[in-house]
Amino acid sequence: MEINEEIKRELLSLAEPEYKKFNSKLIPNIDPDTILGVRIPALRKIASRLKKGEWRAYLEGARDDSFEEILLQGLVISAARMEFPELLERIRGFLPKMDNWAVCDTFCSSMKAAGRYRRELLPWIRQWAASGEAYTIRFAVVMLMDYYMEESDTEEALALLDGIRHEDYYVKMAVAWAISMYYVHFPEIVTGYLRDNSLDDFTYHKALQKITESRRVTAAEKERIRGMKRKKTLD
Repeated sequence: MEINEEIKRELLSLAEPEYKKFNSKLIPNIDPDTILGVRIPALRKIASRLKKGEWRAYLEGARDDSFEEILLQGLVISAARMEFPELLERIRGFLPKMDNWAVCDTFCSSMKAAGRYRRELLPWIRQWAASGEAYTIRFAVVMLMDYYMEESDTEEALALLDGIRHEDYYVKMAVAWAISMYYVHFPEIVTGYLRDNSLDDFTYHKALQKITESRRVTAAEKERIRGMKRKKTLD
């Protein structure tokens, strides 16, 4: 379609070789040849323009042959106004295209509609957390952090995080990151959880590490958290 050819040409014109090298180091698990080197603010400008016009036509013929083109699709879905049934279908169609943390996390953080549809999305987040697909799980975890960071959400969020079983590094790191963020907001609740959980040792200790790295956690709390390391892994 003509709009997709125009977008491809625009992306190529915005590509920066040095930024491509930089991004390739940040996202080592994808083929560097699929990275053009377009900065995210430039992609957001394109998405903002598309959402005012032919965004459905763009998505219908969008290509998946570069990191930026896949990310742009996510940004368009995140920015465009639509009712919940369509949003859900577009999210479900996009999830299999995610194969790296950068697309996943940027898609989550950009999804303005998620604030309006928190309750409608929650049953699906539960399903995605149990999907078995690495970046679908990471999507669910990051969505919890971005849109369900209220005290009333914390107990269920921790239960969902505790039930995740996946060996992918980016899944484990997302779970650890989420637990640390819940700790920053609700330290007493999360402390209780840390004393009784089913996390594997790697994820558990990464969660403790991320808590102690936070500038929003006091020195006394950090010392207490360090004391919660599992002794069996220190032998």
